[in-house]
Amino acid sequence: MKHDTLIKVKSKGGAGTVADNQVEIKLIALDMDGTLLTNNHEITEETRLAIKEAREKGVKVVLSTGRSYKNCHGHADALGLDSYLVTVNGSEIWDESRNLVKRTVMKPEYIEWMWGLAQQYQTAFWAINTEETWRNDMPKDLYEAEWMKFGFNIADVEIRETIYNKLKEKNEFEISNSAPDNIEVNCRGINKARGLELVCGRLGIELKNVMAVGDSLNDMVMIKEAGIGVAMGNAQETLKKEADWITSSNEDDGVAKAIRKWVLTEA
Repeated sequence: MKHDTLIKVKSKGGAGTVADNQVEIKLIALDMDGTLLTNNHEITEETRLAIKEAREKGVKVVLSTGRSYKNCHGHADALGLDSYLVTVNGSEIWDESRNLVKRTVMKPEYIEWMWGLAQQYQTAFWAINTEETWRNDMPKDLYEAEWMKFGFNIADVEIRETIYNKLKEKNEFEISNSAPDNIEVNCRGINKARGLELVCGRLGIELKNVMAVGDSLNDMVMIKEAGIGVAMGNAQETLKKEADWITSSNEDDGVAKAIRKWVLTEA
């Protein structure tokens, strides 16, 4: 495998490699799009098998995604996962029985303001509330719903930078992305790592015993804080620089290879 080498742990144990620290993985946190899923939004058989073997070893597998519960639980069910779900970048946490543990909602006036930005700069957008995901359209009354995330799809670099700066000036948001040409906005302090921290607390697991795998900036905090942070081969370069290890792409069973390397400890 091209990236099949040890690299130095970043701020997780000094100068040693991951192997030197002998990290015991008790929980695997998987991003979905660009990570668990292929570009056709499928899970390969090799990845399914590796997840199954990890679970048989007693390791928890948690989907940690920017998607809503509605758009991710089917994949969890298909994998036979009976653990927690971290959805909408950590805005919602669901337990093993698919009961809501915690939800953090955004002020509707912020959603209205961001929708205004999308209209002003003529960008594509999406927004997630507790009922559904809206794409390039919004309900008549924004104040009737509980909103958790707003996203912009912006091909134009200058416009993307302008909107990013306006968002940052507010100092009210957690700003990330799920692809190089978009911006994802959650409540300040809400991210996948904080969601996993809550899950780990309930399971009696420390973040140092988590392997987190992702490809985009909404995975950054969990990649940095997990015991082993794995970037996909197709990940954004900024994420790769912060990862402990780089696996192959989502089209080349990258998740399966990471599980076999660090959880099933296969050479």
